[in-house]
Amino acid sequence: MLVIDGGDKACVRLLLELRGRIAGLPDGAVVHLIATDPAAPIDLPAWCHLTGHAYLGPVTVEGDPRPAYGLRVSAAARATEAASPWRAR
Repeated sequence: MLVIDGGDKACVRLLLELRGRIAGLPDGAVVHLIATDPAAPIDLPAWCHLTGHAYLGPVTVEGDPRPAYGLRVSAAARATEAASPWRAR
């Protein structure tokens, strides 16, 4: 499992970083994303639906009280535009 600390980044920047960090991970890899942006619980499931990754819902990262969300990487995920992670190519 990979933990990514997205901190207080806005969702656009958060998704850009997430996309880059999970590129090349094996199919089925689980990622826990720490994100304090209030839009994260809305935007992350929508992005997973768009791309084909599986949204796993809220998770707890041991030793960190901030909100975190899980996803399972799909090797067959759909690509998004380089500067627009919410737009499929």
